[in-house]
Amino acid sequence: MAAVVRLRLSLLRACALALAALAALAPAWPQSDDALPERLSGTGLYAPDSTAQLHADVLGFTPQYVLWSDGAAKRRWIRLPAGRAIDASAPDAWQFPPGTRLWKEFSHGGRRIETRYIERGRDGRWRYAAYVWNEQGDDAVLAPARAVTLAVREAPHGRYDVPGRADCTACHEGTTTPVLGFSALQLSGDRDPLAAHAQVPQPDDIDLAALVARGLVRNLPAALSQHAPRVQASAATERAALGYLHANCGHCHNRSGEGAPVRLTLAQSALDGRASRADTLAAAVGVSGRYRAAALAGDAALIEPHAPERSVLVARMRSRQPHLQMPPLGTRIADDEGLALVERWIHQLSPLEEMP
Repeated sequence: MAAVVRLRLSLLRACALALAALAALAPAWPQSDDALPERLSGTGLYAPDSTAQLHADVLGFTPQYVLWSDGAAKRRWIRLPAGRAIDASAPDAWQFPPGTRLWKEFSHGGRRIETRYIERGRDGRWRYAAYVWNEQGDDAVLAPARAVTLAVREAPHGRYDVPGRADCTACHEGTTTPVLGFSALQLSGDRDPLAAHAQVPQPDDIDLAALVARGLVRNLPAALSQHAPRVQASAATERAALGYLHANCGHCHNRSGEGAPVRLTLAQSALDGRASRADTLAAAVGVSGRYRAAALAGDAALIEPHAPERSVLVARMRSRQPHLQMPPLGTRIADDEGLALVERWIHQLSPLEEMP
């Protein structure tokens, strides 16, 4: 009996040693909400003991179509785990390796307010956090899991909303990949000159061609390597308008089945752009809207050709009533530049039966 007990103890010690060895080999990575770093400086964005110098492995990027956030200036970064790459076999739903981290910094009046952070753990799950910058501007502190509103003089109405983690998932998990703004279409070298709020990429920003050349994106369909992807459209204004709707609405209104439960596709495809454009037009042009706005009389269409003033899409983009506004989260004021672009497109739009 004693021999059996000694054998069992020996086996338990061996298992414990094996688990300890595996833990030592695995990269340090937070696996629960409790383990989120308390400060932004602990997330891997910056070099050690600095919030001024980026870590050597961090890559900056600038999407060609930006998400409206009440006029906030933004910077964005990604850090991939060493030796790993993004699988682009599905060009509209990139698969990011465990260990991927992304950041988006928001500023008003030259002052950093907030940096949002998402990471993919070893278990494949994504986690979201927001970090609020201190008055000294030398670090940012983990925000509560619930949404908070800050007094920020430079922001619209002097208020700035930091999203709760449930707010993050509402947008980021409404499609096949939670990473928004870092995709074949958004990083294409064929950038749209009419894109609303277009930002000029920084000299060291990464784009699609550079990602492929460095082996950081693999299995991209040959068609997208040979010809930079772009939004398919009949005219330049339509291209910019569809790109704007893709960035601001497509994370919920798409063909994945994960987002809004309405038949409205506003996400555009990098590989199958003609089909996604056709889906957008078929679901919106001349189609009755589910919601009504006081300014619209009768059975208004989502998009009424030549008549943005009678289009539900425009009315909901302009509204900031909680039950009507689109997007439903993240903005206190309407985007005048984006609205003007969409209205120009609708003015030029033909009825669906007349389209090529």
